[in-house]
Parts: sequence; structure tokens; C-alpha cells
Amino acid sequence: MSFRPRRLVPGLILALVILVVDQLSKITIVGTVMDPPRVIEVTGFFNLVMAWNYGVSFGLFNEPGTQRWMLIALALAVSAALAVWMTREPAPATRLALGAIIGGAIGNVIDRVRWGAVADFLDFHAFGYHWPAFNVADAAIVVGAAVLVLDNLFRPAAKQSD
Repeated sequence: MSFRPRRLVPGLILALVILVVDQLSKITIVGTVMDPPRVIEVTGFFNLVMAWNYGVSFGLFNEPGTQRWMLIALALAVSAALAVWMTREPAPATRLALGAIIGGAIGNVIDRVRWGAVADFLDFHAFGYHWPAFNVADAAIVVGAAVLVLDNLFRPAAKQSD
């Protein structure tokens, strides 16, 4: 497949929208709503909390330390690779999914640079179990990844030439 820079436009617009919403939500939560940090019960299954994630998904490796710069470099490298994939990808749904992942990844990179950790504040729970706190960027990454998987599973197989 050929390199087509125009294919970047819709995905990068989505990435930018996600990045802006993510950063505005984090600035509001960290600077206003969670000053001081506390648990705000919104519904019987959803709270606003303040959690700092120094590690990766679901709080893995969640220790302050030198992995900060490694995680920043890794997220930027993956985002660049996804942008290249986006230029070669013919399926619009896949390009948008890649844009969602890129927007989320860059949003979390900004947190790591600004605060040294990712600000997580959305806390869903049921029957005494809490899903790890997350943010808008994390949600975009998960939705983007799910769309990639579903698109790959259900996209009609391309005709193979001999």
C-alpha cells in the first residue's frame, strides 16, 4: 500500500479533539475539583477520585522512578508508528481508531512531562469491586484498540492474488 498523507487528516483531527478534551478534563480535575483530593460520589457506581499513575495500564509498575522518561519515549515512538500505519491504512474506521489511540497516548505523555505521572480520576465500581481509575485518554486508547480488534475480526478478507 502506498503512503497517502491525506489519510492522516481525519485521524489526526480526532486525536486533537481527544487530546484537548483529555487535557481540559485533567486541568479541571487536578486544579479545581480535587483541590484538596477526595472521593466525590457521583452515582452508586461512579466516583471522581484523584489517583496518580506512574506506571502503565491498570497501575502496573506504578512506582515513581526512572521509568517516566522510558514510558514517554515509548509512547511517542508508538504514536509515530501508528501515524505511519494511518497513512497506509485504507479502512476509515481503522484510521480513526489509530487517531484515538494517538490522541490518548499524547495526552498521557503530556501528564508525564507536566506532573511526572498520569492523572486518573474516573472510578467505576460495582459489588465492592473497583475498576482501576482512568481518564479520557485511557478511554480513547481502549476504545481505539477495541475498534482495531473488531475491524480486524469482521473486515471482509481481501482477495489474494496468485
